Amino acid sequence: MTKAYLGIDIGSISTKGVIIDENRDIIARSYLWTEGDPSQASKNVVRELESQVGDDVEIVGAGTTGSARRLVGAMLGASVIKNEITAHAVGTTHLHPDVRTILEIGGQDSKIICVSDGIAVDYAMNTLCAAGTGSFLSSQAHRLGVEVEEFGDIALTSKKPANIAARCTVFAESDLVHKIQVGYAREDIIAGLCNAVASNYLNNVGKGKKIAAPVVFQGGVSKNVGVVHAFEEQLGMDVAVDPDGHLMGAYGVALLAADAGPIVGAESGPFASGKFDFEAMLDFDFKTREIECQKCANHCEVICVYRDKDIIDSWGNRCERGAVKTTA
Repeated sequence: MTKAYLGIDIGSISTKGVIIDENRDIIARSYLWTEGDPSQASKNVVRELESQVGDDVEIVGAGTTGSARRLVGAMLGASVIKNEITAHAVGTTHLHPDVRTILEIGGQDSKIICVSDGIAVDYAMNTLCAAGTGSFLSSQAHRLGVEVEEFGDIALTSKKPANIAARCTVFAESDLVHKIQVGYAREDIIAGLCNAVASNYLNNVGKGKKIAAPVVFQGGVSKNVGVVHAFEEQLGMDVAVDPDGHLMGAYGVALLAADAGPIVGAESGPFASGKFDFEAMLDFDFKTREIECQKCANHCEVICVYRDKDIIDSWGNRCERGAVKTTA
């Protein structure tokens, strides 16, 4: 029986999941849209992962990361719940021990992680504006009538990329419309968008950071060869893209779960039987509810997670008076 570990990265746009074996190799992977429902998205990812592994695989631990990590961590009964910076750094340094800089662009945010001797020593995130992220590129692809997956290959055919301002989504879209109206070739506009994504990232997220080689680029946008090429041109160095770069957060938190070891002694949830029970998670109805604590002047907004009618976790309280007792 192969002992394995589950990792899930729940983002605002996409939800990613992996299962790794005892050798830390990925044996199942899933990448699905979150569609505004992290609870259902995580169930869909777990269902897809289950279909990829046989009966000889026994999941004995789990970890979560991403924007909804606390919610899905409660659903899974995860032993490890970590922020995205830690998860991405752990996953990337495991596969690329010599990495010095990690560039990551996701659906609605982006981040840079500076690494020294395998340890993340500095980072920055951009969550205030969607310009230069995956959602930005998707909306512009729709405007141009092409699939965003085709962007990179089309961009590489351009001989003279258009100069498009991308420091703000509104300005970028206005500039794009102007370029279309005056008759710029589509491939030049798309190449310009790819260049703008890279320059926007470097001038905002990467501002003040020392970007040293080797550089690894990850996140969904790393699959766009046009953006990869733009980074290489602007940085003047090679940029590596791992085949599983879009899953690196999930992989990193699965590695952390493996380091933590098998979950034992769970009184309820998917691990109550000593190994992960897929159906125990899929069959339950999970809901979140926000309550305002009235027990002191803080008036904390406490988030409660319910499995059917039982409270299984809560967070948001800043003092013990706002603590919510679980009922399962």
